[in-house]
Amino acid sequence: MNKVLIQDFKYIFSDKKIDWSKLAGKTIFFSGANGFLPMYMIKTLLYINSIKMYNNPINIVCLVRNIKKAQSCFGEFFFQPNIQFIEQDVCEKLNYESDVDYIVHAASQASPKYFFSDPVGTINANVLGTNNLLRFAFEKKVKSFLFFSTGEVNGDIFDKKNLVSENDYGVVDPLIVRNCYSESKRMGENMCVCWYKQYNVPAKIVRPSHTYGPGFNLEDGRVFASFVSSILNNKNIVIKSDGLAKRSFCYVADAVRAYFLVLLNGENGQAYNVSNDYEISIKQLAELLINISENNNIKIEYDYDKNKISSASLHGLLDNKKVKELGWSSNIKEKEGFKRTIESFGL
Repeated sequence: MNKVLIQDFKYIFSDKKIDWSKLAGKTIFFSGANGFLPMYMIKTLLYINSIKMYNNPINIVCLVRNIKKAQSCFGEFFFQPNIQFIEQDVCEKLNYESDVDYIVHAASQASPKYFFSDPVGTINANVLGTNNLLRFAFEKKVKSFLFFSTGEVNGDIFDKKNLVSENDYGVVDPLIVRNCYSESKRMGENMCVCWYKQYNVPAKIVRPSHTYGPGFNLEDGRVFASFVSSILNNKNIVIKSDGLAKRSFCYVADAVRAYFLVLLNGENGQAYNVSNDYEISIKQLAELLINISENNNIKIEYDYDKNKISSASLHGLLDNKKVKELGWSSNIKEKEGFKRTIESFGL
């Protein structure tokens, strides 16, 4: 097993605020299990099983659309005991007969490239898939249901406020195709609340910020992925702006601790932002990565139209007060987090 992953799993498991014993002998059902964030949760659980901390191992059921991709993504974890895979679209009726104690719903097309090429598919996973799993949760009488949402549900409020709570909202124009993601995530959140209020399904919601770490897709188009890919390939980092805009980046091991805390201790019918409480600029991130690589041959290049107005304003931080009240804190800063990330890819 990759030494960085072991380091991360030990760190996650050391969080005393998370009562891991609640999961011993229980079955956790994950949708979208091939995704970066749910996969890290699953691998953490498999690590806990491997060190035999509890007499009864945690059972994991993974819903994926492509079993071959799952085998590639999970690698050695695919063949570990107490994990099984179901190849199925989340929008189809679930016929899993055994008991389920917890559900983590993370099936979604989260890359912007799909928002334009397959907006209907994006909506379906977030609405039809969510309805399927909430009904499934009701039938199984689960102890907790966790829905992965996004800060995009807050809408254009980020242009007006620098610290955005779970209750701050701006406009999301439903006549713009790209908003298929944010609008359907909004509906998914409302469905979680409605199923809780009407049928007592114990649903909670997390809204992750930019999250990075070992195993993310280097081709997903986000700025930190492009920068890390450049470092790994010994290429100059290209910034397609003035580099002054700021973003908040959360290391995956810290983020996963928050997800488990919300799953086990979160309040039903509530949403929780999962984010650091500070930002760094895109230029600072590029400089940091070059410094970590210790490769003096890698430089920063700029490729953007200087005649266009470039925003140096803050993106808008997600207020993490609510998840902190559950006992969470973000401890791994960018220098350490990106160092681990680069090491995990073999540099």
